[in-house]
Amino acid sequence: MGKIVLLIILGVFVLVILYTISVYNRFQTLKNGAQATLNQVKVALKKRLDLISQLVESVRSYANFEKETLTKVTELRTSIFKTSSPKEIEKAEAESRAILGNVLATFENYPELKTSDLAEDLNRSIQEVEDEIARLRYTYNNIVQEFNISLDTFPSGLVGKLFGFTKMEYLKFGEEVERRPEINW
Repeated sequence: MGKIVLLIILGVFVLVILYTISVYNRFQTLKNGAQATLNQVKVALKKRLDLISQLVESVRSYANFEKETLTKVTELRTSIFKTSSPKEIEKAEAESRAILGNVLATFENYPELKTSDLAEDLNRSIQEVEDEIARLRYTYNNIVQEFNISLDTFPSGLVGKLFGFTKMEYLKFGEEVERRPEINW
């Protein structure tokens, strides 16, 4: 009888250890997945900035662009991979969106520019990058949601807290996409 109780206790102990390992590995997988997706957002934001540079160059001959616009795009491109937190990425996204909005608004004022093949290709590419950014943000936030729910629920929350996991931040971008951008040249 004593051996059976000992085997049951040992079995429960092994199950608890296996469960703890499994939950820990799930937290690590989610954390790494979120970081990888955040890095993909950075790459997409860099693509956006590259396209803005190309668009600015194509519009430059039609409009009187300030030098600081090109300087700001260059600075953002350089700094995008130095960002590490969702807050920093949100800030870079907002800045690049504002620049893009201004360039597109200027672009709309020149009908002859809108009909050029280069401009059409750039517009299509920009839309693809915007869709990619939205998709990546959605993916990142889903991973973060699963991670945070696991921390909030029992018994996985106990394992998470035991290993020092804390809630992750969601990636929030401004929703001002629907608004016509202001022209600030």
